[in-house]
Amino acid sequence: MEERDKDIITQNQAEDEIDLIEIARKLWAGRKLIIRVTLVFVLLGFVIVLFTPNYYTASSTMVPQTGDKKASGSLSGLAAIAGINIGAFSTSEVLAPIMYPIILRNVNFQKQLIYSEYNIKKSAIPVTYYDYASNKKYHQFNIRNTIKKYSTGLPTLVLKSLFPNNSLLENVQSIESKAIKNITYSENLIIKALLENLRVNVNERGGYVTISFTCFEPKLCAEIVLRTQTLLQEFLTEFKLEKVRSNLVFVENSFNEAKQNFETKQAELAKFRDANKSLTTAMARTQEEKLTSEYNLLLSVYTELAKQKEQAKIAVTETTPILTIIEPVKIPVDKSGPKRSLILIGFVFTGFLIGSLCVFYSDIKYHFKRII
Repeated sequence: MEERDKDIITQNQAEDEIDLIEIARKLWAGRKLIIRVTLVFVLLGFVIVLFTPNYYTASSTMVPQTGDKKASGSLSGLAAIAGINIGAFSTSEVLAPIMYPIILRNVNFQKQLIYSEYNIKKSAIPVTYYDYASNKKYHQFNIRNTIKKYSTGLPTLVLKSLFPNNSLLENVQSIESKAIKNITYSENLIIKALLENLRVNVNERGGYVTISFTCFEPKLCAEIVLRTQTLLQEFLTEFKLEKVRSNLVFVENSFNEAKQNFETKQAELAKFRDANKSLTTAMARTQEEKLTSEYNLLLSVYTELAKQKEQAKIAVTETTPILTIIEPVKIPVDKSGPKRSLILIGFVFTGFLIGSLCVFYSDIKYHFKRII
């Protein structure tokens, strides 16, 4: 009885094992179907390859200026003794490069980018990127985008046809993206599409930043990168200016406080001397020395803060862009895609795989029923 059970188990295991010879035989028997399906996919691949325009990538590499110069140690020490904290004073604070990609999420940055004017092939005059992206007359035919539009983009297409004024879409967008202020649904779509092809990569080890953009027009690629680079410099410079201005306010407040303390101590010393014109006691001489010492200390702090105040004013007027361009952007000559040979290979493989699945459909269905 046990031997019989073992034979049954062995037989079932043998049936479940993959027979490579049987697979090869079935593939050969169904070769015509596999070839037909593969040819269909090859033709589809050729159509997509032929109607997919070349796209290009432009880039620029920059090195951010870093450094942080604090107030001088001697001044900080004197101010601390006098009860004034100026340790936080700095005129060289900069935004960390790792934060640069986050700047691209700034709504003002995004809107300035899409409403800047660029030169494109199908227009004799510069047009904004918003007009370029939203106006069909500027677009090249792209079968991949067309397929995407009528597949994954079909819900949006239906909503646009039902609500051409975009009123519903605007309300939906405002509910879904409460953090986005003063941006329309159409602007948001264009910005999303733009950011899919715009990259700001930070190499922390090398200490440099690379901006790149990919699209179908070489000159537009270069102009987008150049505009992004300019806007990034402007935003970083404004950030630095804001820090410098806040430092100026801080120094001015410290200066006013030191001035008030100095004048108070000056009046106190003068009053003491008037009341003690003839210093006859040791106590009076000691008190005068103490007041004189405090007066001299406050005078030093007051004088140094006056200098720092003037330096802070100069820093506000002399703050400049803080990115050094080491590889300027240029109009790309060589295309970066599409990789037509890889696309065709992918379609051949997909066609062969689907054709093979069609050949083994009955077997797959049989085994699936057994599992259920």
